[in-house]
Amino acid sequence: MTKQDVKVRIEEIGIVPAIRANSAADAVFAAQAVCNAGIPIAEVTMTIPGAIDVISELAKNNTSLIVGAGSVVDLDMAKRCVNAGAHFLTTTGLDLEIVRFAGEQNIGVFPGVLTPTEVMAAWKAGADLIKIFPCAQVGGPSYIRALRPPFPYIPLIASGGVNQQTAADFILAGAIALGIGGALIPREAIDRRQDHWIAELARRFLSMVKGARGHLQERKVVNG
Repeated sequence: MTKQDVKVRIEEIGIVPAIRANSAADAVFAAQAVCNAGIPIAEVTMTIPGAIDVISELAKNNTSLIVGAGSVVDLDMAKRCVNAGAHFLTTTGLDLEIVRFAGEQNIGVFPGVLTPTEVMAAWKAGADLIKIFPCAQVGGPSYIRALRPPFPYIPLIASGGVNQQTAADFILAGAIALGIGGALIPREAIDRRQDHWIAELARRFLSMVKGARGHLQERKVVNG
C-alpha cells in the first residue's frame, strides 16, 4: 500500500480513529472494532504499552486495515514503527526529520502542527496531510476556517476535541478528515468489550461526515 493509497482512503472516509488503550490486547480490540464498524483505519498511539507489537499484529493479521503510528516523537521510533508495518506516521508536534524520513520510505506522514508557519514548513517538507492539533482548544472549526483561505491546496485533519457536537462543523469549516479518539472509542467500551457501542458511534460520525460533505456540495452548486 503506497502513501498515495493511504491518503486517498483517509480523504474518502474522513475519519482517523486514534487508538488509546491501557494494554496491547485492548488496542487490538479497539482497532478491530472500528474496522468492523466501517472505518478500516487505526492510528495506534505510542503511549499504548507494546504499541509496536500492536502495529505488527494488526498489519499482519488484517490486510484490509490501514494501520498507522500516532504520537511518534523521534526518528528512531518512526523507524521501528515502519519496520513493524505501519502504513502512516503521525506526530503531536512538527518534527521535520520524521516527515522527511517518511517521504524517503514512501510512508504517509501527517505531522501535528498549529501555526500557519508550521503548516507551511510541514507541507514544504513533504507532509501528505496536515494535522491541526489541538484544534478545539484554539478556536475549533473557526480556526480551521481561518486557515483555509491562505492554504486552499493543503488538506487539513482536525484533531483534538472533535466530538459529536463539533464533527460536522469541522468538515463544514474545511477539514478533509477528523482525528477522533475517546469520542469514537470510549475507554469504557474497550474495557467492557462492547464493540456494538463503538459501532454505533462510528455510524454516527460517518453519517455526520457524509452529511456535512453533502451540504458543502450543495453550496458549490448554488454558488455556481
